[in-house]
Amino acid sequence: MIKFTKIFITMFSTGQWIFAGLFLITFIVIMVFSYRKDILIHQKFYKGSYKVLLAFLLFIAMLFVIKITLKR
Repeated sequence: MIKFTKIFITMFSTGQWIFAGLFLITFIVIMVFSYRKDILIHQKFYKGSYKVLLAFLLFIAMLFVIKITLKR
C-alpha cells in the first residue's frame, strides 16, 4: 500500500497537485453557492426525497446481509 501511495504521489508534478487542489476548492465553493441559491426550490419540489434515499440504503443493506448470510 505504501509503494502504491508513493508511486501515486510522484506520478503528478507539484503544479498538477496545486491545480487539483485549487480546482477542488473552487468546485466545492461554487456547488455550495448554487445549492444555497436553489434551496427554496429544493424544499418545494423534493419534499419526500429522503424517503427514497432511505429505501435505497435499506435495500443495499439488505443485499449485504443476504450476501453475508449465504456466504456462511
